Amino acid sequence: MFAVDPRVLAKLAPVLRRVLIVDPNPHAARLLTEIVKGMGAGEIVVEPSEPRAMKAAVDIEPCIVFTERNGDNLDGESLARALRRSSLACRRAPIIMVTADATASTIIGARDSGVHEFLRKPFTSADLFKRVENVALKPRDWVEAVGYVGPDRRRFNSGEYSGDRKRKADKPANGAAAMAAAKDQAMRILASALDQFHNDPMQAVRAIREQAATLKSLAMKVSDSRLAVAVGALEVTLASGPPTKETLAAPIGALLAMAQPAEPRMQKAG
Repeated sequence: MFAVDPRVLAKLAPVLRRVLIVDPNPHAARLLTEIVKGMGAGEIVVEPSEPRAMKAAVDIEPCIVFTERNGDNLDGESLARALRRSSLACRRAPIIMVTADATASTIIGARDSGVHEFLRKPFTSADLFKRVENVALKPRDWVEAVGYVGPDRRRFNSGEYSGDRKRKADKPANGAAAMAAAKDQAMRILASALDQFHNDPMQAVRAIREQAATLKSLAMKVSDSRLAVAVGALEVTLASGPPTKETLAAPIGALLAMAQPAEPRMQKAG
């Protein structure tokens, strides 16, 4: 293990408290285990397949997940999507995908499944450390939509991919711009969730609740009473029995109508 500042390792400790490694190759899993042990990892559980990995996620609630992209009874992208769309406490845990198959299409596939980082084999201890450091010390906003659930894809930090879809510096210039961007994204996700409601009702409702919370927080920060009232109407509808696309259409429509007139026609997100 290369030399690392103990103060940095201390900052990584919460993420490495419980580690889930998913890899059907015993040698590769053992190598990864030894490296994360050297970083100070606490409990480490190794599983060879997606079904066993999901069971382990229930049992140990991992703080971080390392997964091979594919193998016998393992599809890393499927595992990531299943974890993100589950009701487990660890559904937002960082996921680092490790594979020798590092093409632009596989990296984009990993990103779109909700993976935080992508690590190409063969890798060094320093390479792995950098990925862990990224997820621990450079947290990304969470996106709760219908078509996508996971960390903000606009800040995907894979060191292997530098295409035009990678926007590491895609950040608002100031606080006001950040709030405007957050409001815009919430509105877009609401529109998308309503449009795709019948595809996945449970995830659509979860996405709508998340955006309602975001918009309520923004309304309080900027003292926007009109927005607060509109969000309140949506919250009442969500709390009034099982929500349906029909019951949610009016309160969401009222919120979408509050988008600034100067904006182009709202695109659906997620």
